[in-house]
Amino acid sequence: MGEVVVADNGSEDGSAELAARAGARVVHEPRKGYGSAYLAGFEAASGDYIVMLDADLTYDFEDIPRFVGLLEDGAQLVMGDRMDNIKPGAMPWLHRYVGNPLLSGVLNLFYRTGVRDAHCGMRALRRDILPKLDLRTTGMEFASEMVIRASKEHLDIRQIPIEYHPREGESKLSSFRDGWRHLRFLLVHQPTYLFLVPGAVMALLGLLIALTVIAQVNVFGRSWDIHTMIGGALLLIVGSQVLSLGLAARAYGVYFMGEEDRLFNYLRARVRLEHGLLVGAALIATGLTLGAVLILRWAHRGFGQLSEARLAVLAASVMIVGIQVFFSSFLLSILGLRRES
Repeated sequence: MGEVVVADNGSEDGSAELAARAGARVVHEPRKGYGSAYLAGFEAASGDYIVMLDADLTYDFEDIPRFVGLLEDGAQLVMGDRMDNIKPGAMPWLHRYVGNPLLSGVLNLFYRTGVRDAHCGMRALRRDILPKLDLRTTGMEFASEMVIRASKEHLDIRQIPIEYHPREGESKLSSFRDGWRHLRFLLVHQPTYLFLVPGAVMALLGLLIALTVIAQVNVFGRSWDIHTMIGGALLLIVGSQVLSLGLAARAYGVYFMGEEDRLFNYLRARVRLEHGLLVGAALIATGLTLGAVLILRWAHRGFGQLSEARLAVLAASVMIVGIQVFFSSFLLSILGLRRES
């Protein structure tokens, strides 16, 4: 036996009334949003298995037993895969060939879920995994959140091919707004790709540029001077700052959101506050030493014209990075102390 629960949060097409007359239990949710409706439906549902799908006739209700069969076979989350069975007029060209493949590809790159159609609205799950998923988003990004949380919890995720039909009624989906919300959600929950990778690339590239200018190495048949040095210093400083933000984001995920991060845990067990303070202090001392050398050279020339722009930029950059490392170490330690308390 099963039940039909319809979550309605302000639809004006009469679907809620039709569902009630047909015998479904209608749950009215005052909060707007795709995710809000499903969260209300999940709370109201009482069965061991939950099959979710839109009420716009884009999905075939006769596929429900196939989803339930996989749950009975041990799957914890079953995803529909529409991409090979899209009926003419069912999905706009932009969604089919750009939006959905791009967002699903980014999701799999970041989280390695293996799910081909991550935004399919027909899916099924065991009720007992809802506490593990801890779903919170209220908008269209709810679809991505479910897949991401299931992947992070190492749940048994399976896929099943289904047909996708033209919808009945007007679509409320906004291609660019909802696409951006999905992409934004993917990025803010993956600090490695949002912060650490770009930060490391910028910092290393900036350091390489600075060393090339200081050593007066010819690149592409010419030497590079102060303007290139300033560009390299900017990349080094910004990259270091972005790296520190990424580490803080990872710490927040581990300490406050229950994320599993083996690399962060490995470093946390071996690197302490004092190590970061020593590195920061050493960089600051190096920058001050370079600054002292610059002043001594200036004094040696009788405090006349100072032609040490490259050294001045290098000294300032090293000191700035040292200050960032010093205070970022305190920030990471504060996050850890807050968690322990």
